[in-house]
Amino acid sequence: MAYVALTKPRVIELLLVTTAPVMFLAAQGMPNIWLVLATLVGGAAAAASASVFNCYIDRDIDAKMHRTENRPLVTGEISPRNALIFAFVLGIGSIFWMGGFTNWVAAGLTAIAILLYAVFYTIMLKRHTTQNIVWGGAAGCMPVLIGWSAVTGGVSWEPLILFLIVFFWTPPHYWPLAMKYKADYDAAGVPMLPSKVPPATVGKQIIWYSWAMVLSTLALVPVAPMGPIYIVTAVAAGAWFMYEAYALVSRAKKGLTGTRLRAMKLFHGSITYLSVVFLAVAIDPFFNPFVG
Repeated sequence: MAYVALTKPRVIELLLVTTAPVMFLAAQGMPNIWLVLATLVGGAAAAASASVFNCYIDRDIDAKMHRTENRPLVTGEISPRNALIFAFVLGIGSIFWMGGFTNWVAAGLTAIAILLYAVFYTIMLKRHTTQNIVWGGAAGCMPVLIGWSAVTGGVSWEPLILFLIVFFWTPPHYWPLAMKYKADYDAAGVPMLPSKVPPATVGKQIIWYSWAMVLSTLALVPVAPMGPIYIVTAVAAGAWFMYEAYALVSRAKKGLTGTRLRAMKLFHGSITYLSVVFLAVAIDPFFNPFVG
């Protein structure tokens, strides 16, 4: 169970939520079920590898944060050496799995995804810039490209727009959590934006990224093209998200108590939002009058 904890199962689950629906859109219907399963297994192993690398590299700051102080590398349940071996086995295994059971384009994108999270985000960005989660969030966008390429053997405009949806979603998703755990990031010396600027400033940034996210969901409509189910879902879910984002900003600007509770409402709600939008992506091809 300690090894499982290192892989951050909840993060894996969220990444797979964006992988499978894209495969339905790429296939314009039901993709090969074995291909879907193979892609999800390989994607889960890759995400697990990146998470273990992250835990290995960040074990020093994890020990300083209340939210992460019980991770296995902090408590000593697993040695750093064993964790590193585990990460490499998962990572290398996932790349060859994807190459063998999907195609080598998907395998190459899988390797890039691991490097983006373990090296670009964890080593290069996280401890050095307040924009860490913005650019580092690109790693979390890779599953849409992997899922699409597993079906089609390449990448086109549709998955690139889906990539942007997840990219712009990441700051409004993660910064509310960082607002709650500001003291943790201060103690660890991690320059997360909410630990360096006032809540109102963070809120303003959340609004900008939220608008970019919602507009990206609408940009997919003429490109795919998407049908009524997706359009209605994207508009309704986007309206709800913007309402919650503005509610958080309003509370933060006034310095009202309960700002952290509102932030966590947006954090948890953002997960539901992404799940609902991508569920619509998966269902839409079956009822889309614009696709023959």
